[in-house]
Order: sequence, then C-alpha cells, then structure tokens
Amino acid sequence: MILIKLILIIALALVFIQDYKERQAFWFLFPIIGVLGGVLFYQNTLPELFLVSVQMNLLFLIALLLIIYLYAKLKLKTKFLNTLGLGDLFLFLAISVSFSTLSFIVLFISALIFSLVLHIILNKSQKIVTVPLAGYMSLFFLISYLFNWVGFVDNFYSL
Repeated sequence: MILIKLILIIALALVFIQDYKERQAFWFLFPIIGVLGGVLFYQNTLPELFLVSVQMNLLFLIALLLIIYLYAKLKLKTKFLNTLGLGDLFLFLAISVSFSTLSFIVLFISALIFSLVLHIILNKSQKIVTVPLAGYMSLFFLISYLFNWVGFVDNFYSL
C-alpha cells in the first residue's frame, strides 16, 4: 500500500514538473496515475460502488468535454485541441477512476479553481500564454492525497 502511494505521488509530481516547465508530460505517467488511483479507490469501496462511480465520473467528463468542444467551435472558432491539451484529457481520464462521484466532482472543480488561482499568481512572471492545466491539477491532487493520508482531510472515497 505504501509503495502504491509513493509511486502515485511521484507520478503526480513528475506530471506537475514536466507540464509546468515544458508544457508536456510523459504519456505513460497518466495510466500509472489512473491505475494506482483506481486501485486505492477500489480498496476503499465496494466493487459495485466502484463501477457505478467510474461510470458516473465518465459521464460527467463526457458532458464537460462536450461543453468545451461546443464552446471552442461556436464561440472561440478554434479547434478543440487548441483549447485543451492531450495531457489534460489524459489526466481527466486517470482521475475519473480514482474517486467516488461526489468526491470526484468536488475535487475536480476545486482543482480547476486551484489551477486558475495558481496560474494567475505565477503567470505574472512568465511570458508563455498556455496554461499547464494537467500540471496544476496534478499538484492539487498530490496535495489532496497527502492531506487525506496524513489525516487532515477525512476519507474522500466515502462521499
């Protein structure tokens, strides 16, 4: 269990560092995050609840991505992948198997707000216009996992 948590933390940290510095991350880190996050969630819930939660989380993501797609096409008049990177999509999918539905929605929205605030603070010193969303969100989930494991936050698998 400790090894799973350690590898998950390292993978999230690597996504943050790589995405922040280079605006890209190694693709194999996202399946590692998904599998290890899924294992931790599965171990903390009933198998039936795990499957239902993952399905509901994926439906939430599909709805969100559809809204982003329509906004990009109709309002911004640009391609979908110009508004959201592949790393962002991969992280969304990896995280969707890691939490119960209510926890996923709360943590996902919180991660987006955290990313916005962090980008506003850090963007003053940078000249790059793209947002390392996967990196910022990885940092948020890394902190969330650590807070959960040391007891600052109640078990977010049971919401």
